[in-house]
Amino acid sequence: MVGVAVCGSVSSIKALWETRIKKIQKEQKEEEEHRRRTPRGRLSVGVWEDRAVLARLKQKLHTEDGRLILRIQQEEWKTLPGCLVQLSQVQEWQIHRTGLQKIPHFISSFQNLLVLDLSRNGVTEIPKEIGKLTRLRELLLSYNRIQFVPEELSCCESLERLELATNRDLNQLPHQFRNLQRLQHLDLSMNDFTCMPDCVVDLPALEWLDMGGNRLQFLPEDIHRMEKLHTLWLQRNELQKLPENISRMASLDTLVLSSNRLRDIPSLMEDMSNLRFVNFRDNPLTLDVTLPVRKTKAKEDEEDEEDDREMFGREFMQMYIQEARKRAYAVLNMHCVNR
Repeated sequence: MVGVAVCGSVSSIKALWETRIKKIQKEQKEEEEHRRRTPRGRLSVGVWEDRAVLARLKQKLHTEDGRLILRIQQEEWKTLPGCLVQLSQVQEWQIHRTGLQKIPHFISSFQNLLVLDLSRNGVTEIPKEIGKLTRLRELLLSYNRIQFVPEELSCCESLERLELATNRDLNQLPHQFRNLQRLQHLDLSMNDFTCMPDCVVDLPALEWLDMGGNRLQFLPEDIHRMEKLHTLWLQRNELQKLPENISRMASLDTLVLSSNRLRDIPSLMEDMSNLRFVNFRDNPLTLDVTLPVRKTKAKEDEEDEEDDREMFGREFMQMYIQEARKRAYAVLNMHCVNR
């Protein structure tokens, strides 16, 4: 009888322990599952922060002309959060005056991006990932602190407009830049270029170029290869002379050369029939030429006409060339007489 009692007690104890073990294992399994599904401590806070930031960014979305635009202005965003990639369907960024210092490397995730406008920030570099944006048409980075343009930018095969004005220390472009076959508008004004890069002259579709406010000392002799260029801004540079081939720029209709160091005007420019607007103001030209005053019926009309003549400058250019030619002939005749 005693043996049976002991045996029964052992069986009961074994059953009890097995029950407890199963319960503990079940609790451990549930706890692990709970941990897996619910991030711990800091990660949980990060998730909630990302959700809050993402909700804030979604409030900056606008739709205009069927295009989804992310617009942030005059708010502090020195960096852009990684959760922004969840809005990769955005087609245009307009982020101005935010203090943004860096274009995020995940920019390559925005394959639908057509316009990237980050003007008036503190951006210091263009990431190599920019080259992945093959649909990008406009890249606007004026008024930043960019000193270097990566060769990967040349992979943006759809780029039509590029603005890099007022980055101050920018003074060169990669030779691969010439591969931007569709680039039509280029603004490099207010930087530190001392010459016009060859890769700019090689751009086949370029129509509008601003290199005013640099330190250009000369223009390339083959500038006439820019066959489609119709507008050229070169004001506030250090140009002392113009290449004769500038007269072969058949499409050029606007040429601004004010505030340089030009001493003369090439005589062949007289035949530039398409040149509609030209400005030689504030140059130390050798000849002192003044346009004759025209009589008009009203003083107001006279002021308007003088403004018009000053603005276009073509009449001044032609008169200067004619006067230079007369003086050259006079000197030649005097030389012949003296012989």
